[in-house]
Amino acid sequence: MIRILFVTSFVLLASAASAQQGREAGHEACARDVSRHCRAVMNDGDDAVLSCLKQHRARLSRACDKVLTENGQ
Repeated sequence: MIRILFVTSFVLLASAASAQQGREAGHEACARDVSRHCRAVMNDGDDAVLSCLKQHRARLSRACDKVLTENGQ
């Protein structure tokens, strides 16, 4: 029983770390686009920035566009 809990905890931690790395890669890919196109809403939260990036989709870098697409946006 203890072994099962340990393995389950390890799997959950590993998956959380992977998700965090994915978010960091997305932030890096879109950092320049956010500063260029969405500077006015940077302090309004992630939803405002995401909305802004979607509004400027045609002008985004390929890397940022790819991140948005891969995340269903």
